[in-house]
Amino acid sequence: MPIHDQGYRRYGGTKAPHGQAWAVIARAGLRTMLARRTFLGLLLFAWFPFIVRAIQIYASTNFSQVAFLSPNVEMFHDFLEQQGFFVFVITVYVGAGLIANDRRANALQIYLSKPLTRTEYVFGKLTILMTFLLLVTWVPALVLLLIQILFAGNFSFLQANLYLFPAITVYSFVETIAISAAMLALSSLSKSGRFVAILYTGLFFFTTALWGVLTLALGGVHTRPGQGRPGVSWISFSADLTQVGNAIFRLPPKYDSPASVSLAVIVVLVVISGFVLERRVRGVEVVT
Repeated sequence: MPIHDQGYRRYGGTKAPHGQAWAVIARAGLRTMLARRTFLGLLLFAWFPFIVRAIQIYASTNFSQVAFLSPNVEMFHDFLEQQGFFVFVITVYVGAGLIANDRRANALQIYLSKPLTRTEYVFGKLTILMTFLLLVTWVPALVLLLIQILFAGNFSFLQANLYLFPAITVYSFVETIAISAAMLALSSLSKSGRFVAILYTGLFFFTTALWGVLTLALGGVHTRPGQGRPGVSWISFSADLTQVGNAIFRLPPKYDSPASVSLAVIVVLVVISGFVLERRVRGVEVVT
């Protein structure tokens, strides 16, 4: 039988640019999630509120009887807040196993033994979750703004509210970055995606419950009609996002805690998440 030469041969492919390995992780993760019919159904269902708002905009611009439904800044803010449920579900569905599954399969050793830094690995995982979260917050909100312009046939609304586009963008990215960072940090703490989902759920519901307990302990009640619990709302992560969102959209604060305090809590959470990821994403398990 013929014997083929197994000597050295020059590599005929192209060398990938340095620092772009994260994109490989991101593309693989996006393809994996989009291949799941259940997840595609969830994404489609998450766009149902967008359809309702689009109908509202169409009706208000074409029928004078429902002119009271005309869009305003608060409508776009409320839409993003209403998407909070889908943000929560998608975060748990996509993010719980992003790092936990790799730790369970001891895949971190394989990832980090290649020309891939920890920063690229984390950024690739972060891109997966952020892409899907922005797909149900930032993207539909901007499309709603475009629909308003198209149905109205002019730029009057946009000109009167020039800060609306940056407000939608800033709030969507603040929410997405904070939630994605927290979920990745929690995912790095365990080898079980289900346990991570429980931890993440606790982050929301426990902090909100603690907020309520402290309010009762301090004798706090609603100090003004329509206002939330006073003083300690910054303890609740969801309340912090709401408070910061109101400030970004130039709406009256919903709770008594300053928006600057809520923003500081979010920044601290992101910093702590980064520290946890720096400690937990390693090629070799470190026992402390």
